[in-house]
Formats: sequence, C-alpha cells, structure tokens
Amino acid sequence: MAKRYRYAFVKRKESSKGKLSVGLSIASLVLFPAAILLSVFLPSRYQIITGCVCLLAALLAAYGFLMGLAGFSEENTLHHTNTVGSILNGLILAGWISMYLMAGM
Repeated sequence: MAKRYRYAFVKRKESSKGKLSVGLSIASLVLFPAAILLSVFLPSRYQIITGCVCLLAALLAAYGFLMGLAGFSEENTLHHTNTVGSILNGLILAGWISMYLMAGM
C-alpha cells in the first residue's frame, strides 16, 4: 500500500511593518505634489511651509525604508510588502536627497 502524505498549508499574512512601509511611501508621494502646489500658490514669505512639507516627506521615506528592512525579521509572514516598501522608499528618499542637493548648488 502506498504511503499517503498529508500536507498542511499555513495561511501567512503580510508583515505589519511592510504594510506600514508601503503606507509611508504613498504618504511621501502624496506630499510631493502638495509641496509643489504650496510653492506655486503661497507668497514667498511662507516658503518655510513648503520646506517643512518636503522635510516631512523625506523623513517619512527614511522611516518607511527602515520599517521595510525591519519587517524582514518577522517570522511566519510574507515579505512582499517589505520588498515593495523598501524599494519604493529607497527610490523616493534618493529623489528627495537629490532635489535637496540640486537646490543647494
């Protein structure tokens, strides 16, 4: 008689830190057009607000990148959102840093 194998499939959920990472990347992407609109429509004496929005978006991207990397240490979870969040936040952060460096020149 042939041996029967019994398989048990465990349903794994996405990493919570990965979900946070993707959410922070979306928030940083939403703040980019907001900063552009603020710089266009606000008078020049209120440009500090635009700078604060840009700094906030860059900090959100940095924190999202760190959360995406930290999510890889969670066990029994899927890591798709960690990968997507880390890559998106890394690209967004590189974009914010490059814009900061180009503005300084």
